[in-house]
Amino acid sequence: MKLSEIKEHLKGLETIAFQLPDGSLVEEHFHVTEVGEVTKHFIDCGGTVRHEKVANFQLWSANDYNHRLHPEKLVKIIELSEKTLGLGDLDIEVEYQGTSIMKFGLDFDGTNFLLTSKQTDCLAKDACGIPEKAKVSLVGAVTAATGGCTPGGGCC
Repeated sequence: MKLSEIKEHLKGLETIAFQLPDGSLVEEHFHVTEVGEVTKHFIDCGGTVRHEKVANFQLWSANDYNHRLHPEKLVKIIELSEKTLGLGDLDIEVEYQGTSIMKFGLDFDGTNFLLTSKQTDCLAKDACGIPEKAKVSLVGAVTAATGGCTPGGGCC
């Protein structure tokens, strides 16, 4: 999700909720302690130099259980960050303290902001010698529905 998208979603909400990948919600009294730009300048294992930029939101919960961040306040925080830091319309990455500091992507289901799991991947599989999974064509495959598989026939 991009910064422009979260601001649009926030305009239609009365409350903000972030849902973790396991379905549980971040505590209602969370704070957004940081909005910033994270730049990653690196070289992959194939020798290609890469640049990545994301807008980073850090969520944090304290013991101030009566605290509630309202949608219009988060929009103001985002807009101040865009103006002060010169943020473009970047993709958002969310940091949240679980058992360790976890990083998530962000989506929206119409009610909650969904913290989506991020996965590592090799960006230069061709240079690493990682074999691609074999693609098997199922065109013309015989199925039980067409009568091509019978009990004891060895095809199941």
